[in-house]
Amino acid sequence: MSSITKPTLVAGSAALTVALLGGLSTRIGPWYETLEKPALNPPNWLFAPAWTMIYALCVVAAVMGWRNITTNAGRAWLLSLFFMNAVLNIMWSVLFFTFQRPDWALAEVITLWLSVAALLVFFMRSASSVAWLMVPYLAWVTFAAYLNLRIVALNGPFG
Repeated sequence: MSSITKPTLVAGSAALTVALLGGLSTRIGPWYETLEKPALNPPNWLFAPAWTMIYALCVVAAVMGWRNITTNAGRAWLLSLFFMNAVLNIMWSVLFFTFQRPDWALAEVITLWLSVAALLVFFMRSASSVAWLMVPYLAWVTFAAYLNLRIVALNGPFG
């Protein structure tokens, strides 16, 4: 297996796993439909293409980062940061949709945002050209945090 193929398969499989687990946790049903949402809330159909683009950029960033980072310590950091981000990404969906707790998801989205920012900073220091691939993800999580905040303000308290 070539040096490009293996990291691409690993990163692609990881992104598909995160997308699948996050998707299974995201049920757009009566509970969500009855929530009052902010004026800037996009239509439901827009979320899947947005996340697809973000996951694709993450795969490219992970592969390029892996190729540009040649030390074991640097690669361990890369894997750790992506793993932490994946867990937080899935947890946001679980908290918001499965547990129907936008207030808990709002607290968690701060940590998710910090994990994306940590990836961006890590890439700036270790593979600067790759850092730009994380900017759409950071922007999307920032927007999601705004939507989450407004949903909590418009519909709370929860639980």
